[in-house]
Amino acid sequence: MKLGELANRLNCKAVGNSELVITGLAPIELAESSHLTFLSNKKYKKHLASTAAAAIILSDAADLPEGKSGIISANPYLTFAEAMWLFYPPLDYPKGIHATAVVASTAMIGDNVSIGAFTVIGDGVKIGDNVTIADHCSIYPQAEIGDGSLIHSHCVVREFCRLGRNVILQNNVTIGTDGFGFAKRNEGGWFKIPQAGIVLIEDEVEIGAGSTIDRATIGATVIGKGTKLDNLVQIGHGSNVGENTLLCAQVGLAGSTKVGNEVILSGQVGAAGHLEIGDRVIATAQTGIPNSVEAGKIISGYPAIDNRDWLKSSAVFARLPELQKEIRVLKEEIQSLKALLEKEPKR
Repeated sequence: MKLGELANRLNCKAVGNSELVITGLAPIELAESSHLTFLSNKKYKKHLASTAAAAIILSDAADLPEGKSGIISANPYLTFAEAMWLFYPPLDYPKGIHATAVVASTAMIGDNVSIGAFTVIGDGVKIGDNVTIADHCSIYPQAEIGDGSLIHSHCVVREFCRLGRNVILQNNVTIGTDGFGFAKRNEGGWFKIPQAGIVLIEDEVEIGAGSTIDRATIGATVIGKGTKLDNLVQIGHGSNVGENTLLCAQVGLAGSTKVGNEVILSGQVGAAGHLEIGDRVIATAQTGIPNSVEAGKIISGYPAIDNRDWLKSSAVFARLPELQKEIRVLKEEIQSLKALLEKEPKR
């Protein structure tokens, strides 16, 4: 694709040689002579002069090395992502129902649907238009899958759960597992509490491989519109995650956790149940959240504290052995001074 055509399709402006033929995309330090690359992080600016790329997506034409062509974008990273869809389109699944799939006679299947090998569609399931369900999936009775959704192989959507439009489930996702609810018996042991609720996944949600979302005891566990979950995320029963939130790998939410809009929980963050995390909160990696967090906070550590306080504390942690030695020396000096004072005659 020629650079000028590519810029037009990306709603951007080409500078330099618009007749350049672009054959692919690559990172700035690895790009070859027919590749398009991008610059959005200033720390990679040092590679501008040496990159072999044919053209560079960047925000300021003044940064282009002499003789280089480019695409000018207000958001180079987003534009690069959009360009990737043009060069690397998704796999085109064949439409129709595979001969080995099992589809209940009461299931309602929309237009242009693809159902893969050995997939099972239960009674009363509703599948919208342009849905793809890959091989070895199980869609339990009365579940609903919205238009344009993509469900990769070995996923499970349990009974009565609902997926909105354009939802993506990566491999081995399970939606609607029983919540972890047990009542203590008087005589000892545990009594299983029925998990009668559902999971509601709103539009444009993507859920990473191996993630599990438990159904509510009563009501619904909700994942809000546009929210993205990384791999191996666990959402406890009755939790409610807001819109456009990011939950990174191995995040775990205990039951009845409420997470606001545009929150970022970094890798391995854990939240205790029955608490609220306000809008736009950012929790850095491995933060433990035992209590509710106000909107807009940046938190770190366990128990979670303000990120600036945690950074100061971290600087102190490294000096603890040294400080311990200093305290020991000071204690010995104090004891010596006390002993000298006790030996002095009283006046």
